[in-house]
Amino acid sequence: MPDVFTPLTIRGVTFRNRIAVSPMCEYSSHDGFANDWHLVHLGSRAVGGAGLVITEATAVEPCGRISSADLGIYRDEHVEMLGRIVRFVREHGAVPGIQLAHAGRKASTRVPWEGGGVIPESEGGWPTVAPSAIPFRPGEPAPVELTGSEIRRIVEAFAAAARRALAAGFQLVEIHAAHGYLIDEFLSPLSNHRTDEYGGGFDGRIRFALEVARAVRAVWPDSLPLCMRISAIDWVEDGWQIEDSVELARRLRPLGVDLIDCSSGGVVPHAKVQAGPAYQTPFAERIRRESGILTGAVGMITEPHQADAIVRAAQADIVLMAREFLRDPYWPLHAAKALGVPAQFPKQYARAFI
Repeated sequence: MPDVFTPLTIRGVTFRNRIAVSPMCEYSSHDGFANDWHLVHLGSRAVGGAGLVITEATAVEPCGRISSADLGIYRDEHVEMLGRIVRFVREHGAVPGIQLAHAGRKASTRVPWEGGGVIPESEGGWPTVAPSAIPFRPGEPAPVELTGSEIRRIVEAFAAAARRALAAGFQLVEIHAAHGYLIDEFLSPLSNHRTDEYGGGFDGRIRFALEVARAVRAVWPDSLPLCMRISAIDWVEDGWQIEDSVELARRLRPLGVDLIDCSSGGVVPHAKVQAGPAYQTPFAERIRRESGILTGAVGMITEPHQADAIVRAAQADIVLMAREFLRDPYWPLHAAKALGVPAQFPKQYARAFI
């Protein structure tokens, strides 16, 4: 059996295969609430055979939303609909995961089909926050530099969100520390110019990430997996580098983080990303090899044999796909056929696969 279709057990959770639906913002919420769009979007990928289905970046507080249409888990009332989605995903054999996020200085933007870009407060936007008062792009409003007490409040917001995720029935939490959002802004020397205990050298810049991981793990059951998505490199010479990611993974592992989801870039707009098929997989391979932690590979993974080769060569333990799942919600069923593996298709669809 190709390795991408072998089950994977992390703590007390077994994934039916190594194929994961990567978090994808849908910009379809109002005040953070999930709705029927999210049920169909996430549920169809479970029906399509994925082993793990992760929600989009789900904000831990209102000002942490990328846009006003982002999913949230900052209110107890958000739990009910998320729970309905979780039950459907589990009924169809996939593990439901949630990505907890705070957008930091990249919050308060328009949805993509309205052009993106910062929304000024006069048009319904809100002040953004960051480790340092440095805007993402020149000319944009500077974020408010967080105080120590405000940082501690956000750490607790992540923990509170994890409690709500547990109440909704999620079986995996992923902490979003990538793509230039708040935790990544603390990690990178390009966006963190602080001189207190949350800035300066490597140990200071990773403090916030470690505190969030520790706080979430404290309320997340020992039987359930905890992951963190990071930007393995900034793609800028004087930014965060792969060696930093390896050491961060080493520090996270004893805190109870089980897997590092390896993406890259996003902290500054001028980075020169060297994109190509599976271009981020070498980051997952190196972090896995040098830190001993499980990793996930993501980024331009589109073909069944490509995904299988990544797992078979021990470059990563799972593969995550985003755009490919937008194109084909049933990618795992088609991949199983291409690789000669019996497909775990729903009985309602059997006549299309026999």
